[in-house]
Amino acid sequence: MLQRFLYLLKTYLLTMLIFIIAKVVFMLYNTTQVFTGHDIFAVLYNGLSLDFSTSLYIIIVPFLVCTVSIWLGGIKTLRVILRAYYLLIAIVMTLAFVADTSLYEFWLFKLDSTCLQYLETPTEAMASVSMGYIVIRLIVIVIVSIIVWWAYTHPRWRITLSSHRITESVVALLCIPVIIIGIRGGLGESTTNIGQVYFSQNQFLNHSAVNPVFNFIDSFDKADADYSFMNDEECTKLMSDLYNTQSIDCDTLLNTQNPNIIIILLEGCGGVFTEIGGRTDITPNLNKLTKEGIYFTKCYGNSWRTDRGTVCALSGYPSFPTMSVMKIPSKSRSLPNIASTLQKERGYKTSYLYGGDINFTNMRSYLISGGFENLTWMKDYSADEQKTAQWGVRDDITFKTLYQMATNAEQPFLIGYSTLSSHVPWDVPIHHFDDEVINSFYYLDQCIGNFINNFRKSKAWKNTLIVMLPDHGIPHNGIDESSSLMNHIPMIWVGGAVKEPRQIDKVCNQTDLPATLLGQLGISHDEFSFSRDVLSSTYTRPFATHTFDDGFSMVDSTSFVCYDFVSNKVIAEEGRKNEQLLTLGKAILQAASKDFNNR
Repeated sequence: MLQRFLYLLKTYLLTMLIFIIAKVVFMLYNTTQVFTGHDIFAVLYNGLSLDFSTSLYIIIVPFLVCTVSIWLGGIKTLRVILRAYYLLIAIVMTLAFVADTSLYEFWLFKLDSTCLQYLETPTEAMASVSMGYIVIRLIVIVIVSIIVWWAYTHPRWRITLSSHRITESVVALLCIPVIIIGIRGGLGESTTNIGQVYFSQNQFLNHSAVNPVFNFIDSFDKADADYSFMNDEECTKLMSDLYNTQSIDCDTLLNTQNPNIIIILLEGCGGVFTEIGGRTDITPNLNKLTKEGIYFTKCYGNSWRTDRGTVCALSGYPSFPTMSVMKIPSKSRSLPNIASTLQKERGYKTSYLYGGDINFTNMRSYLISGGFENLTWMKDYSADEQKTAQWGVRDDITFKTLYQMATNAEQPFLIGYSTLSSHVPWDVPIHHFDDEVINSFYYLDQCIGNFINNFRKSKAWKNTLIVMLPDHGIPHNGIDESSSLMNHIPMIWVGGAVKEPRQIDKVCNQTDLPATLLGQLGISHDEFSFSRDVLSSTYTRPFATHTFDDGFSMVDSTSFVCYDFVSNKVIAEEGRKNEQLLTLGKAILQAASKDFNNR
């Protein structure tokens, strides 16, 4: 047993060492990027989790061979299998390392499946480099592959027949879940993903920490969006006047163009739980704030998940039915973001607060790439606080953190904040309603009320704009995707920066927040190509679009239509303009997917 364990441990540690060396070479080769010796250590340390997981993938075959050898011993067939496997692994790993290291200076992103597109036109792909450049890299690939293969196969396989076959077989079986858990990254909600190794505002350091083999394999699971319903000319014609990115003759709602800004994404708090759905008892504080601030009465969420809704709200980018943009760093890093825009145009200090695992769904990489300088999350709290809710630190605790951040931050500042307690399993510390779902939203509302009441007394209140809107709605008591009410969400702007209470009754989307907010600040939002300034005279086609798993819906001031891709039919509709809305929704999805694939 010890013999086999030491062999697998040697293979695992060797793989880790190879990944570490590859990272150092990657950084030293790309010397045009600025970094220090401390940065190299930080890259290696933060990248370990992906290296651990990828190394476990690689020892699966050696583990299976060792398990078989318990009964067969180190026969020649098993030795041949291992030597062939190590040769394959050596070539694949070396190709990944050399390609990743060489291409980064041109692409400035990590090796992923998009590189395969260039194999269709190899002449064009090689046009920017010399033949000598290619030959040198081919020689390096051959030499490094041989070295890696030699390292894996020496010392030679010397495994003998086991004298305790049953015992060792049982131990081997018990090791399987350990390997699976290690590959997955633990037993928590978050599985191993690229975003968990992001740690710096310097994207080169983040990219250096990413394991290129893991990144390449992982990218195949997140293919391009592909929605085509009509020819490009027809789609372009339909889209021509939908997303005007200019702010002209804006209705001014703020008393300053340089306010502190807090954006709070309220987990799952759709209008069904507010006065929109006829409930005045669940969210009394939110309902009160609609009278004190700016209330967008006909705002609709773009998606049904937090990762998607966050991108919609902060980047003004559409959602897709079966794909999360946040989970694809190679795409999400190309998106505009309210944070990076304010940082660049006005020098805002940017932070993000989330009481859960910020590595979940690649949230960390999206936020850092989007310009959020400082991240506060579950691991910044005590062990006891981390256990106050299933998803992490409950909302009353993080709202207190938000208060501290807002009252002590260097101005002007932008703070993004995602709540989390109003989510399955609805574990909140109060019991006001018997319905646990409704009870959790009542708790969220109490947290909001306490925060607003306390913050109103601070000096920071006078020059602060607080934007509150849900990340998405949820189905409840028969309200689902077939009803426009599920995705009808409250968007409320409050704070001392608000000139006077107002009610905006135009149909709009969650994605319209960036353009509308930046328009109020007098900042150009041309790069937010799918976001509209609702307060501009250019906003002449009010509608809202929404996607869900294998479907989408559209709504305007008179009609609603919901379409299902699985059955290829309309599953719900209201009003008279359904066919027009349906065609418009398809055009938007087609245009969005084309934009996504071109990023």
